[in-house]
Amino acid sequence: MTATVSVEERLAESPVYRDFVAHSFFAGVESANLAKEQAALLIEQWWHPLHYFPTFLARCVSVLPDIAAKSAITRILNQEAGGGVVSRAHEVIYVKSMAKCGFDAERVTGTAPYAETAALVAGYEAASARQESALGFIFATETTDLLMVSSIGKAVERATGVTGNKWVTIHVAQEPDHVDQAKAALLAGLSPEQEEAVVAAADEMWRLWSGFFDRLVTESGVGA
Repeated sequence: MTATVSVEERLAESPVYRDFVAHSFFAGVESANLAKEQAALLIEQWWHPLHYFPTFLARCVSVLPDIAAKSAITRILNQEAGGGVVSRAHEVIYVKSMAKCGFDAERVTGTAPYAETAALVAGYEAASARQESALGFIFATETTDLLMVSSIGKAVERATGVTGNKWVTIHVAQEPDHVDQAKAALLAGLSPEQEEAVVAAADEMWRLWSGFFDRLVTESGVGA
């Protein structure tokens, strides 16, 4: 068995990962009758990691040692940033699509982060300083991003009745490629010590996201 497969399997079997995907918020969104203000809490807090993510990816490219990994992550960055067209950047589409659903753009981008949200963004910044932690955060993010994005889409739809959110649709279309690129970035041979660091970083990312959603449960009541 290669080191790459070993890392992938270990990440998929992580108890921290399993706890995260079973978070009560995700189940709560499936059944809750959300008020618009409840959904707004999620949308406003999500803006902060969304806005920082292209910076995180750019920093990761700078610390990855081989061109194959750099190329894989640059592909994700290119899509996130709109491929040279600002109007196609994910954060721009996010704000516009939420505005179409009736959420105030200034609140979406101007609401202060909760402590847990700030800790999450700080975690991404710290992780981008080293190859192993960068890889761990990238892989962990891309393998669970669709779950989180789908939950946002469901929350918006339940709260407003608006379907076909463009930002959600783009993620559904692009996320399989993002996952493939994240896996490609792990193809470079890793030592056992590096594998441990990648797995530890992925677990840390899932813990930070669990904290993010814990706070949303507390503030919104969804999944409580």
